[in-house]
Amino acid sequence: MNPILIAPAATSPAAAEAQRGQRLIYLMGASGSGKDTLLRHLRTTLQPNEPVLVAHRYITRPSSADESSVALSNTEFQRRIDLGCFALHWHSHGLHYGIGVEIDTWLAGNAVVIINGSRAHLALAHARYPYLTAIEVTTHPDVLATRLRQRGRETAAQIQARLEKAVQPYRIPATCSVSSLPNNTAPEDAAGQLLKIARRLLPA
Repeated sequence: MNPILIAPAATSPAAAEAQRGQRLIYLMGASGSGKDTLLRHLRTTLQPNEPVLVAHRYITRPSSADESSVALSNTEFQRRIDLGCFALHWHSHGLHYGIGVEIDTWLAGNAVVIINGSRAHLALAHARYPYLTAIEVTTHPDVLATRLRQRGRETAAQIQARLEKAVQPYRIPATCSVSSLPNNTAPEDAAGQLLKIARRLLPA
């Protein structure tokens, strides 16, 4: 008896675009550069009918009002890795960070998705989403130091370590283009520029 061959389901154009990350914005920058603040301002200026979504991060530390995150224990974070719950995950400054796999559903639904990523793990994100839009939030060192002290989250030694890491080079894949988004003045200015970029990615 000849075996019955079942053809794989056709991939829709929207699903194919989601897999490549054509409407995914990978926002990155040094700790304290103001990414969470920019994303909060962006949310307040979105129009009700604009399908632009900011993904929250899963982090192994208590969440705060300053960032959009969900706190997980180390055990729960690993359990979710094992269950395939993360589209992306990485380790930095002694903490685990994850972006939920739900962003693939949002992308397939023609939404523009913005994630708060890591410069050191850009290559990882680009490998999964080769058409992503990479944006680095840049800040003057003096401004960065002031912001780190004001948020009161780290010790003096930890702040110094973050300032040193801020100027370290990171790997940019050969086929990936990174745009700079300066954030040295009022956060509304940079948030407005970020929103313009997101709107350009919306489907016509």
